[in-house]
Amino acid sequence: MPSTSIRKSEYDPDTEVLSVWFVASGKRYDYDDVPAEVYAAFRAAFAKGRFFNEHIRERFRYRLNLEE
Repeated sequence: MPSTSIRKSEYDPDTEVLSVWFVASGKRYDYDDVPAEVYAAFRAAFAKGRFFNEHIRERFRYRLNLEE
């Protein structure tokens, strides 16, 4: 996933949790109740940071994952 702001993402279709690791902070955030269609569009987006900001950030409940 080439992006200047997002290092990595993973999606669990069973729980609809999208995990996103950010380049600047290195931190992982988990976004709840993200539909599979939104994740598919995110993966297909040319500008993943822009898509994330417009379609995921501030639209889904999230939490900082401290396991790593």
